[in-house]
Amino acid sequence: MSDEFRPRNLLGPEPTLLPDEPEVYRGLATGHEAVDLAAQHPTSSLLWAILADEAFAEGRTIESYAYARTGYHRGLDALRRNGWRGAGPVPYSHEPNQGFLRALYALGRAAAAIGETDEAARVEEFLRESDPAAKAEIEKS
Repeated sequence: MSDEFRPRNLLGPEPTLLPDEPEVYRGLATGHEAVDLAAQHPTSSLLWAILADEAFAEGRTIESYAYARTGYHRGLDALRRNGWRGAGPVPYSHEPNQGFLRALYALGRAAAAIGETDEAARVEEFLRESDPAAKAEIEKS
C-alpha cells in the first residue's frame, strides 16, 4: 500500500517501534550474564531492566533504582532516535520496546520503595500512556 493511501492515526502520534537487539537476545539466550552484556551493550534498556529486577529481588533497592534510571534514560534516547516526540504509544507487544517499558516499570517500583511517591506516580502515568497493557504484562512475567 502506498503511503498516500495508508490510513492515518487521527487520534495522535503513531506508535514508536524500537529496533531489534539481536546480539543482546543471543547473549541472553546463550547464558551470558546481564551485567557482562551491559558492559558490551550499554545502550540496551533491556539489560538495565534485568539488572534492576535482579537487584530489587535481592533487596538492593538503591541499586535497582540506579539500574532502572539508566535503562529509562537509554530508552528515552532510543525512542527519540526512532521518531518519538515525547508522547505517543510505545506498544509492549513489540518485543524491542519491552526493555524500555520494563526499565520504566522498575523505576516506578524502586521509586515507590524509597518513598519517591511523586516520581512513582509520574512513572505510573508514563507507563500507562505508553501502553495501558504494559504493567499487567510485565507483572505476569
